[in-house]
Amino acid sequence: MMKRYTALLLLLAVFVSVLQAQAPKKLNSSDIHDDIKRLNVLGTALYVAAHPDDENTRLIAYLSNHLRMNTGYLSLTRGDGGQNLIGPEIRELLGVIRTQELLGARRVDGGKQMFSRANDFGYSKHPDETLAIWNKKEVLSDVIWAIRKFRPDVIVNRFDHRSPGRTHGHHTSSAMLSFEAFEMAADPNVYPEQLKYLDVWQAKRLFFNTSWWFYGSRDKFAAADKSKMLSVDVGTYYPLKGKSNNEIAAEARSMHKCQGFGSTGTRGSQSEYLELLKGDMPADKEDIFDGVNTTWTRVKNGAPIGKLVSKIDANFRHDNPAASVPDLIKVYKMIQGLEDDHWKTIKLEETKALIKACLGLYIEAVADDASATPGQRVELAIEAITRADVEVNLNSVDYQPMGLDSTLNLRMDNNQSYKFYKKIILPADIDLTTPYWLNNKATLGMYHVEDQLMRGLPETPRTFQVRFNMEIAGEAIDFTLPVVYKKNDPVDGEVYQPFELVPPVSASIEEKVYVFPNDLAQTVRVLVKSGRADVKAKVQLCHPDSWKVEPEFVNIELGLKGAEETIEFKIYPSEKQEIEFIVPLVSVDGVDFTNSLTSIEYDHIPTQTVLQDASAKVVKIDLKKAGDKIGYIMGAGDEIPQNLEQIGYNVSILEDKDINADNLKKFDAVIMGVRAYNTVDRLKYHQEKLMDYVENGGTMIVQYNTTRRLKVKDLGPYPLKLSRDRVSMEDAEIRFLKPDHEVLNFPNKISQKDFAGWVQERGLYFPDEWDERYEAILSSNDKGESPKDGGLLIAKYGKGYYIYTGYSWFRELPAGVPGAYRLFTNLISIGKRP
Repeated sequence: MMKRYTALLLLLAVFVSVLQAQAPKKLNSSDIHDDIKRLNVLGTALYVAAHPDDENTRLIAYLSNHLRMNTGYLSLTRGDGGQNLIGPEIRELLGVIRTQELLGARRVDGGKQMFSRANDFGYSKHPDETLAIWNKKEVLSDVIWAIRKFRPDVIVNRFDHRSPGRTHGHHTSSAMLSFEAFEMAADPNVYPEQLKYLDVWQAKRLFFNTSWWFYGSRDKFAAADKSKMLSVDVGTYYPLKGKSNNEIAAEARSMHKCQGFGSTGTRGSQSEYLELLKGDMPADKEDIFDGVNTTWTRVKNGAPIGKLVSKIDANFRHDNPAASVPDLIKVYKMIQGLEDDHWKTIKLEETKALIKACLGLYIEAVADDASATPGQRVELAIEAITRADVEVNLNSVDYQPMGLDSTLNLRMDNNQSYKFYKKIILPADIDLTTPYWLNNKATLGMYHVEDQLMRGLPETPRTFQVRFNMEIAGEAIDFTLPVVYKKNDPVDGEVYQPFELVPPVSASIEEKVYVFPNDLAQTVRVLVKSGRADVKAKVQLCHPDSWKVEPEFVNIELGLKGAEETIEFKIYPSEKQEIEFIVPLVSVDGVDFTNSLTSIEYDHIPTQTVLQDASAKVVKIDLKKAGDKIGYIMGAGDEIPQNLEQIGYNVSILEDKDINADNLKKFDAVIMGVRAYNTVDRLKYHQEKLMDYVENGGTMIVQYNTTRRLKVKDLGPYPLKLSRDRVSMEDAEIRFLKPDHEVLNFPNKISQKDFAGWVQERGLYFPDEWDERYEAILSSNDKGESPKDGGLLIAKYGKGYYIYTGYSWFRELPAGVPGAYRLFTNLISIGKRP
């Protein structure tokens, strides 16, 4: 059991601290000295919440940098159900982005990152709903796994477990699960299958990170009973960093770029409040860890290590960090003799990192390309250099998982760079590097991860690694690093990327949904891309029997790695209205491949390569439409322009220069993309022109915006007020308030059937107040709530129509929901009835 436990901890320690930062972290002497002080602290804190961006980066930064505790954040989801302000990725791909943004935040504030298998299925109003969809038993097991694995002395909940129905159901659920898990993690009868890998664990205290916000006002919070609260000043200043704790926290929070959470740093004192929920109350109500032993004396035979580390701290020379290496070697040897596997593993990795930094030791293994396929040859460029007058020998280099090595027995001279190259054939069965939680089909509420040791990891562990076996001041020490790729960019200079293991071929269909409004065939383009050279493939488009595809198959040859070829298939729809799927099947050397390969590239996160099911939805709809030309003003990003083009509309994306009276009058309708009034600053200069367009006979459709940071004072021609009202249940009842209104009857007769099969939600940020000149068309609400009538408001203005709609078209149209297309087409067609 201890062997498995040690392996698990080693995986976590190396993975979290090394893999994420693709470019080597280069510490200065102030950083090194700070990490020496951290080496003498043996305390752990775990922060628990529901989503990326829920975490309090002020408190995480304080715990990690001021108290120097081993600090982690457990986010139960990866944020897949949110919106994206920086690009078109939603759902699983958005979860990949937000995972990386969390890891970037932790690199800034010093914390570590963990997850559960819970899937962010969208907004939920009550934890009962949340826990039913998530599968409470499984998510609770992940929380307990995280506690047993991370062994926190202190657990801090972001949300209040006593507030069901008053906030996001995911938020309350995260607190409820943490509250339950506090004692359960120490019970060997609870999830006993986990004990094959680790031991039970009882944390000392559980807190709720409260604030005035949870009390409704600052006055109510000031009057609240604080006898069970701690008040911690997190506004500390770090002279060696030149930053306040809150400035670091703001930098960390600003990593959540796809959610628009850029934050401005603050300076000066700031209090965080923690309400004790379980455990003993600290005597010092300003010290979270008061009464908790966080020194080396908590470990058997650890006291001498603490004394030696204190000596290293006291004698540290900023002008010569290498002077600490001999004593750090002694610490390393002493830690190796400990019985406590938990702290032994953590502190060995910390000590090795310190020795490496003090030596100015730079080691890396760089592949000659950004990716390779199993069985392919890869050439590695190996570099090693030490920049200290300490005896260092590079005995050998191992290549994993191949089991190969290069024996060197090289005595490394101070500041002498050593480089060599190694050609390696990758194993045919080496694991691909795609996000592991996407390997199996997920349910609405849970990702399926069979391997217990993988659960909770932020990323897929890289199995292609290089181990440098060294002898430093007479002691054998090894360093294991993942293989990376780097290039020289003409603008950015040295740029690192993760080295990816990909299949020999991938295929993607041009669109994720094909909508057939009539019986005419459509062209489906399949893009086939090679992951290696010399690919000969047979390409087919698999389809249901009720649909017809021509040709049956196409043979192709791709000579170069990265070569692409687009194959066109004609697909004829079913005679009846139905929803089906098509999938490209590419056969290479007798092996079939059905996955697409997506690359996600943003400056603030490492490039992500994601394998996904390449299937596309085909939808036959009984659909009529009026009008032809659409002007679309993009907001935060959505796929609706492509969806409208598929059903025959001519869609023009309007840039700033295109928003003028002469151009606007060409369009049958002008549509505002989601959150356009939150994200497009220059709309404040164009609002009058858009209202003139409506007054002169145009149709303007405004999709949902949030209440924050609106760029204009008045969204429409008449007053309306946005709220946070939403209908989170995708199957909530829809009531027709104006059943005879044109928009429910022309050109498509809308019925209750058109609201079947919607995904994730009905809508969000509905107006709750509006001028009497608006007509409310539909009403809906979640169970037990008052009717929400503001989801579709229509006003006649001059000769034209203004429509505000909070219904989730940006989810329903890309999902191919027939009724959503029929109703949205009616919105565009308003006023065109003969």
